[in-house]
Amino acid sequence: MRRMFTPVTAMCAGTADGGGAATSHNEVPLIERERLFGNPHRAQGRLSPDGRWLAWIAPLEGVLNLWVAPIDHPDQGRAMTAEQVRPIRSYFWSPDSQALLYVNDTGGDENFRLFGVNIDSGETRTLTPFKETRVQIIGISRLVRDRLLVGINNRDPRWHDVYSLDLASGELTLVLENEGYAGFIADEHLELRLAAQPREDGGETYFRITANGIEDEPFATIGFEDSANTGPIGFTRDGNTVYWIDSRERDTAALMAQDWHSGELRLIGHSPRADVTGILLDPVSDEVQAWAIDYLRTEWTALDDTIAADLAFLEGELKGDISVTSRPDDDRRWTVVNDPVTAPAETWLYDRDTRTLTSLYISRPELSGEQLAGMTPLEITARDGKTLVSYLTLPEGSDADGFRRPTSPLPMVLLVHGGPWARDSYGSNAYHQWLANRGYAVLSVNYRGSTGFGKRFTGAGDGEWAGAMHNDLLDAVAWAVEAGIADAERVAIMGGSYGGYAALVGLTFTPEQFACGVDIVGPSNLETLLSTIPPYWEAGKRQMYRRMADPETEEGAAWLKERSPLTHAGQISQPLLIGQGANDPRVKQAESDQIVDAMKANGIPVTYVLFPDEGHGFARPVNNIAFNAVTEAFLAETLGGRFEPIGEALKTSSIQVPHGVEYTPGLDEALNG
Repeated sequence: MRRMFTPVTAMCAGTADGGGAATSHNEVPLIERERLFGNPHRAQGRLSPDGRWLAWIAPLEGVLNLWVAPIDHPDQGRAMTAEQVRPIRSYFWSPDSQALLYVNDTGGDENFRLFGVNIDSGETRTLTPFKETRVQIIGISRLVRDRLLVGINNRDPRWHDVYSLDLASGELTLVLENEGYAGFIADEHLELRLAAQPREDGGETYFRITANGIEDEPFATIGFEDSANTGPIGFTRDGNTVYWIDSRERDTAALMAQDWHSGELRLIGHSPRADVTGILLDPVSDEVQAWAIDYLRTEWTALDDTIAADLAFLEGELKGDISVTSRPDDDRRWTVVNDPVTAPAETWLYDRDTRTLTSLYISRPELSGEQLAGMTPLEITARDGKTLVSYLTLPEGSDADGFRRPTSPLPMVLLVHGGPWARDSYGSNAYHQWLANRGYAVLSVNYRGSTGFGKRFTGAGDGEWAGAMHNDLLDAVAWAVEAGIADAERVAIMGGSYGGYAALVGLTFTPEQFACGVDIVGPSNLETLLSTIPPYWEAGKRQMYRRMADPETEEGAAWLKERSPLTHAGQISQPLLIGQGANDPRVKQAESDQIVDAMKANGIPVTYVLFPDEGHGFARPVNNIAFNAVTEAFLAETLGGRFEPIGEALKTSSIQVPHGVEYTPGLDEALNG
């Protein structure tokens, strides 16, 4: 689904070839934060299963809500919800096309409830009206249109019982009481077929579910080494085949089909470079038509000639990576998102019968015509020979065939992804655009422990928090310095969640390497992190212990203390900015409070920003913009990049600064002016 290109291969101790002289970033107009981080014009456009309606997310009185319009008149949109505080960030269609369904929480507490809004009446109902409860969607089918299967943990917060939800009446009927299973897989008839039970070694065992209950004999056993890369993803319409993403007996995960009756496994797709991460299914049979890997960029392999022709047409007509985001039951029209990176993403209606494309909307039209930077995929070699797939954005732009080395080394922001069991990918990235526009090189690195590159690469991060995982980041910085991209004296480390932890590690374990750090909801104390995990993480607890350390053992407790930035807070010598949501259920406020208190006790400057209505990250755009305004001023003071003054950016947010107002230029005036 994309044009192939020759990637730049980078070595930790080598240099990269330049692609011509760079223009000064000062010649590029400053892009206001509001245009990068404010509400999109429209997002997540999807066709209803019957193909009659187009739904999307867009602002209503400044808050993201759900909208709908007839597909033949997409300009006749009407708002279907009226959220006034918490934005709606995702949704899906009911199978009967009669309603839009979405989940939302309160202030970032992640106690998600399920809501439904009827297309005809506009009535919104709370379908899971339980307090301190987190709903899961377990089964949704094109075949069974009047109900869903949902998981609700109001009986025992550790485990989700399975209920059938009648969409017309809202009635919930208990299907299965969960006594220790991590999850369930249902077929297209909404019959539960598989139950996953966590194992003490961090793996999982799958059991068949029949009319008589959960069988005692295992259907499949997944060892710990395969646990991050292997699992069932669904059944064909006839229920005779179950599909797996499966790394057993190989490194990178393959797409496999297993006969339900005989247990025989059949290989459908596999790449030695990366795990299979995407599939396209026939909306009638649920059989695989195409599969994808994401190495440097997403690459699709079609199994169906018709789908192959469709993908080839889209690739030829649209400039940039594409993704198919909805396919109605008749499969005649698709919604397709085109992401050129150097222009805002655009959503198209693709008519398969006539092979025509009609533009539906541009996600951020206010960025059209701006000099947006490109993104270059890289392979950086770490000190022990491992390949680190990374992404570089430069102020003066880059293109698909390589990058232009700056005329002189730039200040750089090392932007570290969270998880850590996740990954960075190619595509539009507001943070890359923002920071590059301010004059920084921006580098994102898939350090060991990241997912998508095979189980050996993920497993290489086990026990390596503040160890080899951090060395990978240091090696990437060393490459950027050797390549003439980064000024070694002006490198910041910044990230959220694990990325925030990495920023704290950078300033405590290797304080001489970074000029400053930005920690967003990052844990500072691994002991308290594991002792306060949400109860619904119970199923994955043993796997976390295997990948980090077991706090129930003396050796594990010692490891957690040693790898905690809090233990080494006295080593911090460079400026630090911390952002935290008060309602974060994963990395609780105490994680930030602890290290701020330690720095205060040691007389080390730190700016601490707190949002009382946010959780694990900042969902409300006004809060995100406010924190980024502070970040921008903080980075400019330390690294010397351009910045848009804080100005009025804090006025509509809930920002609080419990400590360190004086350490970020302009912050006191913005708060009190």
